[in-house]
Amino acid sequence: MRSTLLCLLMMLGIVFCNPAPAAEAKRPNILFVIFDDWNGSTHAGAYGCTWVKTPNFDRVAREGVLFKHAFTSNPKCSPCRASILTGRNTWQLNEAVSHGGYFPAGFETYPDLLETNGYVVGLTGKGWGPGDFKTLAQRTRNPAGPGFDKRTQEVIARGISPNDYPGNFGDFLQQRDKSKPFCFWMGFHEPHRPYEWNSGARLGKKLADVVVPKFLPDTEIVRRDLLDYSVEVEWGDTQIGRALKLLEDAGVLDDTLVVVTSDHGMPFPFVKGQIHEDAFHLPLAMRWGKGIKPGRVVEDFVNVRDLAPTYMELAGLKPHAQMTGKSLAKILRSDKSGWLENRDVMLAGKERHDIGRPNDLGYPVRCLRTKDFLYVHNFHPERWPVGNPETDFGNCDPGPSKEVVKLLGGHFYELCFGKRPADELYDIKKDPECVNNLASELFYLPTVEELRYKLASLLKDEGDPRMEGKGDLLEAYQYVGGRNKGYETWLKEQESTTLTNLMKKLDEGGGGKKAKKKKAKADE
Repeated sequence: MRSTLLCLLMMLGIVFCNPAPAAEAKRPNILFVIFDDWNGSTHAGAYGCTWVKTPNFDRVAREGVLFKHAFTSNPKCSPCRASILTGRNTWQLNEAVSHGGYFPAGFETYPDLLETNGYVVGLTGKGWGPGDFKTLAQRTRNPAGPGFDKRTQEVIARGISPNDYPGNFGDFLQQRDKSKPFCFWMGFHEPHRPYEWNSGARLGKKLADVVVPKFLPDTEIVRRDLLDYSVEVEWGDTQIGRALKLLEDAGVLDDTLVVVTSDHGMPFPFVKGQIHEDAFHLPLAMRWGKGIKPGRVVEDFVNVRDLAPTYMELAGLKPHAQMTGKSLAKILRSDKSGWLENRDVMLAGKERHDIGRPNDLGYPVRCLRTKDFLYVHNFHPERWPVGNPETDFGNCDPGPSKEVVKLLGGHFYELCFGKRPADELYDIKKDPECVNNLASELFYLPTVEELRYKLASLLKDEGDPRMEGKGDLLEAYQYVGGRNKGYETWLKEQESTTLTNLMKKLDEGGGGKKAKKKKAKADE
């Protein structure tokens, strides 16, 4: 009897000391919101901007975590989105390294992986693209998921997509299997060009409020162009607010990881498609009521390729073996702000974006971003970085600001369109807009050499073909987008933005006398 009692007490002790494991944490829903061409790291209230209003992005940041140093791997639409979907840098993605090409075969995407493991997935708006995802990858739907795009809405300015993003998301929420978690991609077309000229002023925004970056001339036309851009950013922000309301009404807001970012910087000279800070430094905020302590600000360097492994880990899965990004799950679950994991080095680069050179050659670049510096290496400094002049610098989207820079020539023309040396070095703390290249200064030569070596070493570790003497392979990937029709054709297809018409529009919108004087001086 004593032995039996002793055994019972020992068993009870085991039970009391080792309680049953807690139930597995509920896998979050995921709403991924991505702008197209938004300079969010400088044009959002959460980052200190006052002239572009983003109350809903700011709410996500305030009620979750704001990332101060988020970056794209490649500052163009389809390469960046390929990184997001696969969790890899673009030079690790074969054909996906180039804009307007093929989605490669042989790579998994996180929507497919999550769907296989019990998630319901969907897409509205712009997913992966532009490019061909059918020929090589043999996909019957966009890599970002099955489309929900039936609903449209009235818009406040021409150029804004009529896609009712939240309405289509609402359809998805109604149709989904509510017993399963969901993963939805909401891809805005805004603030991609073209814009309705003078829509910003028409809607009550003020020229005096605009902060013109140092790489653009501070003229009335540029200010009006920036105001028109801000209209589309703010339109996208209102869509975020509507999506949050849908989640609240469905009772799943706090069960949902809401992620808001952009693919790259704004469609202005010196930014989109270029390797400068504003081109690849992104906005990023995440909210998850049941998983993220609110009000946090994280300094660590993160990349869009970190998103896929993050989603996998939060879904209770191991990140796929192909994913070279690093999960952010530990950062999200932390209760701290600041530098959490000492991620303080970032790579970015590009090959061919839009065409505009003989034989569709690209402009290969790689860069290394540290806390203090941005080091850029241009592999072919003899080429025009934004496309050849005779093709109207085809890697810069047409628009009024581009025309002003072309007209003025001189400093801004050389800065935005001129050829660049093999090495560039920028002091990010003193020159965040990257207008003062320090690479040729004797004092900074040791820094250039150190960062050049570190860049090459990291790229070699990642299997970058450029580091293996296989640059010709990257140059040979086919472009499947529309051919460069030239600026005159573009003018016939869209609203004219020649200087003469801009001056006429300024007369209609105010400030015409000054514009006429500027034009007369330019004619002289």
